Order: sequence, then structure tokens, then C-alpha cells
Amino acid sequence: MIPVGIASLSVDSASNQPVIILRPLEGDDTGGRLLPIWIGQNEATAILLALQDIAPPRPMTHDLLKDAIKALGAEVERVEITRIESGTFYALIVLSGPGDMSLQVDARPSDSIALAVRTGAPIFISEQVLDEAAVVEVTEEDEETQVEQFREFLEGVDPEDFQG
Repeated sequence: MIPVGIASLSVDSASNQPVIILRPLEGDDTGGRLLPIWIGQNEATAILLALQDIAPPRPMTHDLLKDAIKALGAEVERVEITRIESGTFYALIVLSGPGDMSLQVDARPSDSIALAVRTGAPIFISEQVLDEAAVVEVTEEDEETQVEQFREFLEGVDPEDFQG
């Protein structure tokens, strides 16, 4: 499992749907890959409020879940995004508690992330999910390198190369 953090939370301009971008944490050599996960508006709002440390006047669903877990003497140990099937992501909320209690609860990644942000629990992604669904981040440095390579190509081109 690869530890990740939230790189951004925004709205996809093509679908007008919220998308959360997860990035492997520093020190993980994953080739600049990012994992976009499209989520619902309610979950995006819940994540954004928690990221901005805004407490609603009454507990939201994820706050209620956090409080219930705490009241039972347990804690969120970690969140794992475990697999992707037919374009749907699956996650587990890993709980630990009194004695050697350990429990895994099936959940949507968006709900899992909203809970992780509230509890400070780490988020992990399986290598398989990253391999299947990640996109490669293009940096300004990458773009500059490509422009420089194209310039070098143009400098070495002879117009006669294009005559049939």
C-alpha cells in the first residue's frame, strides 16, 4: 500500500462533477502519478469543510460516524483504497480498538477520505489501483524539456527532408 495525500479537490470542467486528486506522499517513487477520483457533491463539501477546519453547527454524517467510532472506544487507524472494478473504486476503513480489536469496514473512497480528514488517519492506495487508474503529472519542467527538444529537432531539420 502506498501512502497518499490530497493534492487537490476541484470540479471537473467537462462533467461539472467534483474530483479529488490523490498524490503519493514525498519519498514514494511512483513516477509523478496522481489518482483522480470523481465524487459526489455532498462528499466533496464534507471533505472541503474538514480540510478548511470549518465545523458545521450540527454534525454532518461523517462527523457523526467519527463521534460514534470514538464513543465505542475505537479509532480510525487508516483508510485503504483497495481496488477498482468497472470504473468503481472500493475502499476499507480500518478500525482498531480496545484489546486487539481490529475491524475493516467496506466504504466508498469519498466517505473514507472524508472520515480520514476528520480523524487525521492516513490514506493508502494499493499499487494495483495506482497502476490501473493513475495519470502522470505534467510539470512545467516537463513542458520546458519538450519545447527544448522540439527546438533542437527544428534546428536540425533540412527542408529537403520533406521533399518527396
